[in-house]
Amino acid sequence: MTQSLVFFPEGTKGRIYDITGGRTVSKRLFEMGFNKGQEIEVIKNDAGPLVVGLNGSRVAVGRGMAFKILLNPVG
Repeated sequence: MTQSLVFFPEGTKGRIYDITGGRTVSKRLFEMGFNKGQEIEVIKNDAGPLVVGLNGSRVAVGRGMAFKILLNPVG
């Protein structure tokens, strides 16, 4: 079931299905390492930006951008 990154609780993993939004947002997320098919883990999802594990690093993403990242749950 595909849903936005902001709806995934802490500790869950997902695979990026799609990135919605304009060219600028897509380019910015691509430069940060968010690519289709990439597996990420939600580390922090409470008030403020989300922190996700991506390629062995932690990356903070604002809620506006996180809402545009669509994931499929893994495992």
